[in-house]
Amino acid sequence: MINVNALACDLRKTVDQRVRDYEIKLLLSYIVSSPGKGPLGVEHLALDSSALHIKRFVSECTGLGVMTAASQALFDWKPFTSGLSSFDVLPEKLRGAYAKTGVRPDLLYDLAAGPVAGEARGRRRDGPQMFPPGEGTTGQRKRLGELAHWSVDHGDHAYFMSWVWLGAGGVYVDIFLPDGSAALTGLKTGWIDVPGDDAKPWQFHVPRSDRRRAASPDPEGGLMVDLPLPEFSGEGAVTRAINRVGLAAEEAMDRAFNREENQLGMLAGVPVRGRWIRGDVLGVARHEVMLGVLGERIEVDLRAQRERLATATDRLDTFLDGRLLTVVRPLDNPPPTWDRISAELLEQS
Repeated sequence: MINVNALACDLRKTVDQRVRDYEIKLLLSYIVSSPGKGPLGVEHLALDSSALHIKRFVSECTGLGVMTAASQALFDWKPFTSGLSSFDVLPEKLRGAYAKTGVRPDLLYDLAAGPVAGEARGRRRDGPQMFPPGEGTTGQRKRLGELAHWSVDHGDHAYFMSWVWLGAGGVYVDIFLPDGSAALTGLKTGWIDVPGDDAKPWQFHVPRSDRRRAASPDPEGGLMVDLPLPEFSGEGAVTRAINRVGLAAEEAMDRAFNREENQLGMLAGVPVRGRWIRGDVLGVARHEVMLGVLGERIEVDLRAQRERLATATDRLDTFLDGRLLTVVRPLDNPPPTWDRISAELLEQS
């Protein structure tokens, strides 16, 4: 979650380091982790006491991070050849590939099987039961209907939605995928906890109306009138645009690396610059995160990295995605040495 939100900003603009650090501090102050492999938690009393815009910030940031974590577990994906993982579905360089107006999913995942759009929602939940009853919610149904029509308008574009709930019970996520989607190929679902032996997924039908055509009001004609097609240039254009966005991301990481003054260490011969940031906005910090930027990319098996995170009982909460490195640690543990960080990232015993 920290890794995804560390550069959740417009890469075309200058990233203000003070703002980025403060946002990470704020997020770390509300979201807490349990020791070992325990679930993600939230300071729900503090969240309830916060202004509405702070609640939205924490909820939406959590929604984006959990959606990306869920996509990695569901699709077992690796970054495409460009090394790009996920990005805003409508940055400037993708405006020629997608419709400029209307529905806009949050992130686009560049998978080997093709682009998959992801929709993230983060919401506070007051009820004692974190998961909604088996019929879902009106808001979920409405947004799924909008996404289904967006998919039809964009050539049956693959998509999924995650809906994250934050409350006294912790952080939970509902996952929604359309039947028959290419995104379902090889789906990994064994990690999902389904309450009850007889529980079934919530399903409903979304009318796949053709929004490009409308019935003629002429009672005698009964003809169909063609309406303008949404602006969409096809999957080839999306792939080309993704490659351009990848170049823009590299330029942004170059700028971030050059702004950092403190060198943390070397990783496979590549310098890493950055700093430790404490989540102390609400008082005494419980966690701090190391945010580092590599001078250039190095080869890391992200799938193996995720498997180690999921199965190891005594390892650092460390993640390297592209050139962005994050390490989150509880402050009641001793700080890890750089040698240990490097060894775990590079799978050295």
